[in-house]
Amino acid sequence: MASYDYDLGVIGGGAAGLTAAAGGARLGAKVLLVEKEPALGGDCLHCGCVPSKTLIASAKLRHRMLRASDWGLPPMELPPVDFSKVAGRIRSVIAHIQRHDSPERFCSLGAKVEFGSPEFIDEHSIRLNGATVSANRWIIATGSSPAIPSITGLRHTPHLTNKNLFALESLPESLLILGGGAIAVEMAQAFQRLGSAVTILQRSSRLLSNEDPDMADLVQKRLESEGVTVITGAKPRFASVAYGLRHVGYTLASGEEGVASAKALLVAMGRLPNVYGLKLENAGVAYTDKGVPTDARLRTTSPDIFAAGDVLGKWQFTHAAGYEGGVALTNAVARLPRKAEYTFMPKATYCDPELACMGLSESAAAKAGIAVTVQRERFEDNDRAQADGTPEGLIKLILDRSEKVAGVQILGARAGDLLCEWIAALSGGVKLSSLAQAVHPYPTLGEINKRVAGEFLAPKVFDGVAPKILKVVFGLKGRACG
Repeated sequence: MASYDYDLGVIGGGAAGLTAAAGGARLGAKVLLVEKEPALGGDCLHCGCVPSKTLIASAKLRHRMLRASDWGLPPMELPPVDFSKVAGRIRSVIAHIQRHDSPERFCSLGAKVEFGSPEFIDEHSIRLNGATVSANRWIIATGSSPAIPSITGLRHTPHLTNKNLFALESLPESLLILGGGAIAVEMAQAFQRLGSAVTILQRSSRLLSNEDPDMADLVQKRLESEGVTVITGAKPRFASVAYGLRHVGYTLASGEEGVASAKALLVAMGRLPNVYGLKLENAGVAYTDKGVPTDARLRTTSPDIFAAGDVLGKWQFTHAAGYEGGVALTNAVARLPRKAEYTFMPKATYCDPELACMGLSESAAAKAGIAVTVQRERFEDNDRAQADGTPEGLIKLILDRSEKVAGVQILGARAGDLLCEWIAALSGGVKLSSLAQAVHPYPTLGEINKRVAGEFLAPKVFDGVAPKILKVVFGLKGRACG
């Protein structure tokens, strides 16, 4: 039997890699974790989820302060934002979380951490910092990087991506954003609220083109109501820099041409998997520009090498990466045939109001020709939403032919948190009737989950045979008025 330096080698110190390395060490495996950046945590911690949500929180608070009169408070006049202090808060939050993702902590768990750029020699060995290191099994979790589209002049035009956006020390007077996905929407709203004049150029006919149109349209209207300029159906033609401004020329679907300009330019047009530089071909691992293909157990074309996280090119979310890291670990170390299951993979866009979804959407069902029933409930009918001053939004249940919940869409305050109840219910096989009968504390936003379930079931109870049976058995007299 061959002898290796480690039982498990993990390449990448983001959500997937950290999950796999920590879990492997706690299972008793001798684990090596390799990270090419100078610190663990991946994009999520350093230039993704954590800094963006920290920025969003600051922007949301300022927005509320400016709307104090809406809550019956004296109106406020605020000075311009000192963005260096916002940036300082972002750094402090990252530093606090970084302690949990430190080499010392992983060493305490039993996993060794090495920094450097690894290259595969064969299916069991890599070259790292001039030395050869081997492992019985490997997990590739190298993440992704911002995609820079082939727009004439863009690479020669100074621009921001998520990699350097949160390193800004001053607030740009104006900001032009290429893209209309979650990152673009979140940052557009946040920077507009902080004081930038923001313009979005989106190639598709609407923002958040992967979401249901009714939900996406409400998000777009909210951004526009706050002053964000949204130009949809705009195909970028060129980018340039002149007179201290970044310029992007575009063509609309009508054929009309225009130019959008701003002090700063943010490119948010998708992600590319980090597959190059690893010499995966030496290990027999197939890959493309779209990612590393795997089977359901997250095993690559090399049987002793697994992959997880953004490098797969599938669900590019931190929570998905963590989940996949656990699936890959189970197969690689425990040798249990666990398969990745994505039916109810949740996702959330942290605009205000938030948009959180899981499972089948209404538009996806229509496109696939699947007959569904849609049950809606508005946030304005929720007492807590009224008390909090957040009545905008709705929840949609997507039910299949058998009246089982196939998907949930929530647009509203704390939508990401509200979705968690559905995640637990659907993952645990909880019946819709059980959720409708559950007691929720009053007044909470969570009552909207109970109410949408109850409103769907109510006609079956109150308009069915039950009233007729009770009338016959107990002599009920029926309506008292109307």
